[in-house]
Amino acid sequence: MGNFKSYFLDHSTIKHLRFPFSFFLLPVFMFALSQAENIIWFDTLLAFFILHILVFPSSNGYNSYQDKDESSIGGLKNPPAVTRNLFYTTLVFDLLALVIGLFISPIFSALILIFIIMSRSYSFRGLRFKKYPVLAFLIVFIFQGGFIFLISSLAITGKPLADHFNLSGILCMIISSLFIGSIYPLTQIYQHESDKNDGVISLSYLLGYSGTFIFSGILFTIGTILMAYYFWSNTMIFAIGLFLPFIFVMGFRMTVWFNKVKQDIRQANFHNTMSMNLVSSASMNIYFLLLVLINVLKGF
Repeated sequence: MGNFKSYFLDHSTIKHLRFPFSFFLLPVFMFALSQAENIIWFDTLLAFFILHILVFPSSNGYNSYQDKDESSIGGLKNPPAVTRNLFYTTLVFDLLALVIGLFISPIFSALILIFIIMSRSYSFRGLRFKKYPVLAFLIVFIFQGGFIFLISSLAITGKPLADHFNLSGILCMIISSLFIGSIYPLTQIYQHESDKNDGVISLSYLLGYSGTFIFSGILFTIGTILMAYYFWSNTMIFAIGLFLPFIFVMGFRMTVWFNKVKQDIRQANFHNTMSMNLVSSASMNIYFLLLVLINVLKGF
């Protein structure tokens, strides 16, 4: 066991997989779970494991391996030097995700493969999509948002792929992408110089400090309005009222941070970025968990 940890999951590799960072991506899965009429619990748990324990950490690790960051990155303030083990670990994790995904369905596994390919293309030095601000944003917007909602719903409900492309399903995918898109530029706001030194012009750098907050605020507002419309059109008025306190918490936290950055750009730092991420992710996760519990209780 000691040799396994030394030559495979060494300390640096575990750090760069950034397992806790999966919590920030959990709201999309929870949103899909909260809107499922019928839940296949075994496949749901399997999908959670595949996405949040294998695929997302692998994506984090591969990005770290390509970037070889020395300054703070998402979920890791002081990243250790990467090793070759990290690269091999990401390959093993991706392979496991694809194989285990077959137990849900071949289509699910195929969609996971598409996500892995796009994730690696985002970071891979030979393509390096992340260095193009608009393209990088669209990849994250689509594939960490609506695409993950689709993958999650496919596993949770067991419905055929085509059945997810109705008006409600497409609206939920758009909402997921808007919420992911609203937080993405904020995760780049403290990395302007390190990204630029690495040849990456991030969307946040392009927008500037104030522009980043305004852009994120607009996407979040549109996402909130569309979600309210979705719940209203599905006669789930209670869900709108339940969301109001969580909107207030997230909006208040972002406004306070924005005002600090306007007074001193040094406030656009790692600590405040992770704090904003934690507040928004925790709020959304708790909100969708409450919806899941309400739906489960309705079934009894």
